[in-house]
Amino acid sequence: MEERNTIRKENERAVLVALITKTQDERKTKEYLDELEFLAETAGATTAKRFTQRLDGPSSVTYVGKGKIEEIRDYIIAEEEAERAIDLVIFDDELSAKQLRNIEKEINVRVVDRTNLILDIFAMRAQTANAKTQVELAQYKYMLPRLQRMWTHLERQGGGSGSGGGKGSVGLRGPGETQLEMDRRIILNRMALLKQRLADIDRQKKTQRGNRGKMIRVALVGYTNVGKSTLLNLMSKSEVFAENKLFATLDTTVRKVVIDNLPFLLTDTVGFIRKIPTDLVDSFKSTLDEVREADLLLHVVDISHPDFEEQIQVVEKTLAELGTSGRPSILVFNKIDAYRWIEKEADDLTPKQKENISLAELQQTYMAKMQENCIFISAREKTNIEQLRELLYQKVRELHVQKYPYNDFLYQHYDQEGQPE
Repeated sequence: MEERNTIRKENERAVLVALITKTQDERKTKEYLDELEFLAETAGATTAKRFTQRLDGPSSVTYVGKGKIEEIRDYIIAEEEAERAIDLVIFDDELSAKQLRNIEKEINVRVVDRTNLILDIFAMRAQTANAKTQVELAQYKYMLPRLQRMWTHLERQGGGSGSGGGKGSVGLRGPGETQLEMDRRIILNRMALLKQRLADIDRQKKTQRGNRGKMIRVALVGYTNVGKSTLLNLMSKSEVFAENKLFATLDTTVRKVVIDNLPFLLTDTVGFIRKIPTDLVDSFKSTLDEVREADLLLHVVDISHPDFEEQIQVVEKTLAELGTSGRPSILVFNKIDAYRWIEKEADDLTPKQKENISLAELQQTYMAKMQENCIFISAREKTNIEQLRELLYQKVRELHVQKYPYNDFLYQHYDQEGQPE
């Protein structure tokens, strides 16, 4: 079976392609392409050029129109002649097998879609057996409907009487179809094995969660690269891997945190993203169960990101799909040190845009909306961290009294390291 790695070597040169549609205006498309470029960079590729096209919707044949495909092809040829080869073309939406096959035929360069790129990054980031199993299952789910495209170099062969190759031509299938059926069977068997392995892991994790004692569970959730791991390190005084790249954390990390002798469990989880593949969410069920079973959610938001409000909506939508709507939560606006805004002139009467709203105005807006369930911090600069600890203490204590009404004495029986006295 042919292996198709998205990024084959460091510093591959990529072209990005996206559509401007009725539901996705030019500004939104630019933001998606910015994120796609960050994804490509995380995977090890550099972006050479972006292409966009206005269409009502993606073409079922080549995603973009015929003229745009020719424009992309001409650019790739020109770069090749200038000895600046383009290694791959990345599309911002998931492509069907038909689209992938047709596009590659037209431009003669490897084609990757957003889903494939995300899966590639997950495969790079996976460290534990659990994460590797989940990623592998998601990759096979993605690959299965696209197998035929991988075998276009093997033509169907017929022979003898009735070699039309039509329905009922038993025994006249060529090597392409034979290999296709073999690959499909191998993948289905492998997927069944991986699902069983994940079910076993899920049972083990449930046992582990059941053995954690009578402590409130707090889960860090949020868009990818908003600073969840940095915040976990700060709150728990631990050293969890954190860097300025997408999906730095794949595996769930649980740490015991103690505030004023009150212990609770703080969990870091995989970050969410726009257009996240459904198969990926399904495959990471055992990891996301930590979110489902949490008593309190800390929804971390990068307030310095120009589109942070849509990121909030993406996370809330994913949480709703996980069945955690209505769970107690605190909105933690991180990276206030990086927030930038442009003050309008006094005589400018045009309506304010996002870039003209000050941090103070945002604080007033969200504090009024969220009441005491909202806080603005900088994990990097340690700004307002003590206020966050105080807020967490109040919420965790309230939840503990509600959940374990006869165990309130536990507050007096733990030292600062969370060990029973």
